[in-house]
Amino acid sequence: MPGGTYTLLVVMPERTTITVGALGEHVFNPGWYAYTGSAFGTGGFARIERHRTVDDGENDTRHWHIDYLLGHTKTTIATVARTADADVECAVADVLPGQPVAGFGASDCDCESHLAFDPDRERLWRAIQGAHRAFAP
Repeated sequence: MPGGTYTLLVVMPERTTITVGALGEHVFNPGWYAYTGSAFGTGGFARIERHRTVDDGENDTRHWHIDYLLGHTKTTIATVARTADADVECAVADVLPGQPVAGFGASDCDCESHLAFDPDRERLWRAIQGAHRAFAP
């Protein structure tokens, strides 16, 4: 399966406090979250399906920061954008609107965050799609 960069659009319907591994407790406001990651390992974009199993409650393993958010019973992955064969994770995360969640998903780079919050679904989704188009090879 091919790999590349992906962004999950995740909804959080109510204000919730979640302990995110070593990052500790974070308060997540109701609204929309965009998590940008990369999938260049052996399974490629199969990583997205792994995220879905955490979101669906079928997988209790918490390996990445996003697992803690998706593992909460109130969150749901609404949709996913992908850019195949492009390592543009940091570039996409950097241009998304809204408020970054400090340190989230960015432990292996110099980015402020790979998770952005925006109360407006359409604005965030348009930005996600635009960023993936802009950085596509």
